[in-house]
Parts: sequence; structure tokens; C-alpha cells
Amino acid sequence: MDWTLIQQKLESLRRSIQRVKEKCPKNAAALASDYDAQDILSLNLTRAVQMCVDIGTHLIARSEFPPPATMGKTFDILCESRIITDDLAARMKKAVGFRNLAVHNYESINWEIVFAIATAHLQDFEEFAKSVALLNDTQ
Repeated sequence: MDWTLIQQKLESLRRSIQRVKEKCPKNAAALASDYDAQDILSLNLTRAVQMCVDIGTHLIARSEFPPPATMGKTFDILCESRIITDDLAARMKKAVGFRNLAVHNYESINWEIVFAIATAHLQDFEEFAKSVALLNDTQ
């Protein structure tokens, strides 16, 4: 397992989360009218999801499990491997749904949902990072 690579991706994840925290407006209405904040939040949330998927696929590549067919399946396999909980896997799969919308249908993003993610769901990414870091501590 290349823990140096995983640590680099965890650091990228941490930076993306921090950026969202720093640039999130005070409410959804302010976000809806601030194009710079929209770009910063959507880009960094998308990056956070991608980092989690990348870390997950790296962990899976070293296991007996077959490669995931979808980004969401990555989290199912990590759950089956007991790296993350069922609940966290479900939340991360929802994050993948947001990422897909942000990447493929940016113009239809609901900024109230983005605000909710930025203010109430960043801990999902932090919980994912903690679960991965625990693996390194046990090896």
C-alpha cells in the first residue's frame, strides 16, 4: 500500500474541506447570488468527492475485491471491507450524486443543497478521512 500517496490525497481532501469552510457564505440566498462562492464551493466539494473515490479505489486495488464499476460502488466495497460503515457509505454515495450533477449539469445546481452540504455534511468527508487514517495506524 502506498501510504505516501494516500496521505497526499488526504491532504488534498483536507484543503478542499477547509476551502469550503472558509468561503461558504452565511446563508443559501447569499450563495445563490455569489458566483465566485458558487465556483469555489462546487469545485472544492467536487474535488473532495473525487479524492475520496481515488483513495477508495487505491485501497480496493490492494484487496481481493474486484474493481468498482461505478464511483458509488467504491463505497459499497469499502463498506464490505469494513473500512467504512454502512451509514457513511450511503452518505458518500449521495456525495457522488452531487459530484455527477456538478460536473455534468452545473447550470441546474440547487444552491440551497450546496449550502446544506457545505454547512452540514463536510463531516462526512472528515469521517471518511479518519477511517482511512485508522487503517494506516493499524498496519
